[in-house]
Amino acid sequence: MASTPQHCTPLAVSIGEPAGIGADCLLLAWQAQLAGTISPLPPVVVVGDPQHLAQRAKLLGIELSITLINAAVDWQTADSSTSLRCVALQHSFVGTAGKPHPDNAAGVIEAISTAVDLVKSKLCRAVVTLPINKKSLYDSGFDYPGHTEFLAALSETWPGISAPPRPVMMLAGPKLRAIPVTIHIPLKDVANQLTTAAIVETASIAVRDLKHRFNIKSPRLAISGLNPHAGEEGALGKEDADVISPAIEQLKKAGIDCFGPLPADTMFHSAARAQYDVALCMYHDQALIPAKALAFDETVNVTLGLPFVRTSPDHGTAYDIAGSGKANPASTIAALRLADQMSKANVK
Repeated sequence: MASTPQHCTPLAVSIGEPAGIGADCLLLAWQAQLAGTISPLPPVVVVGDPQHLAQRAKLLGIELSITLINAAVDWQTADSSTSLRCVALQHSFVGTAGKPHPDNAAGVIEAISTAVDLVKSKLCRAVVTLPINKKSLYDSGFDYPGHTEFLAALSETWPGISAPPRPVMMLAGPKLRAIPVTIHIPLKDVANQLTTAAIVETASIAVRDLKHRFNIKSPRLAISGLNPHAGEEGALGKEDADVISPAIEQLKKAGIDCFGPLPADTMFHSAARAQYDVALCMYHDQALIPAKALAFDETVNVTLGLPFVRTSPDHGTAYDIAGSGKANPASTIAALRLADQMSKANVK
């Protein structure tokens, strides 16, 4: 495949769970672009099963032209204005919309790894992952907690990587960027797993990528407390003073603009948000609830700390509406646009 100038190098889109709404959202976004009801999307190449895409388009009543991309097709000459470019998987998908099938796990995993390989080989410039069903993958023997950890593992062989990357999840919307320090663990385990070192490392990765992926010259971090009222001077818990405050002091000594620990119930209103570029939160829901409440359809899941750009729509597979045309493509559109912006930023 011939190389492509950076401004028109496509994004690699992994199709995700074939029974879910990932394909719906992508196809509805594609249709909206062709109809002129949204501004043009960045160029994309879908990694998936072309027959599955054609079947889903038919179910949605969308006329779809697919151009298969392979070693014999030049990325620059392949039609991308009215035809959706697709890298076909070795594994075909089976089943119907809304009904996950266990035989599809291998194809879902292949789509993710292929999308990463396309960026690694510089044929694409960012990865956009559509939603997966983690349980279906677990049942097939997939031994990573989720998308993010698998992407980090795929990054270990990236050129110039000397240590395993430490991925950081950020929810990015038009009104809030929020990062949880601890993620997919039970709430009862958060206090034990929350450490000063983890807070410092997460914040440092966030600052680096906000500078180089988002072109924010001097990122401002608002750091939440863990307990109600940030511990109420120890009356409601010691973690805020013993774990979080020392991390903030270390970050300040490193020249990072940060403040806290802040009571989480007062740090997300509009006046408070104007004082920072990202909120660093102590656990999953503390970050994700305000992010989704403020802009559910426009919030994007971004993985920081990787050697490549990765975004994803911030919703699940929504089997109950798959194939119905009811899916809202707004988050997918936002994920594509943010991946485009991030991959054009001054990355160092």
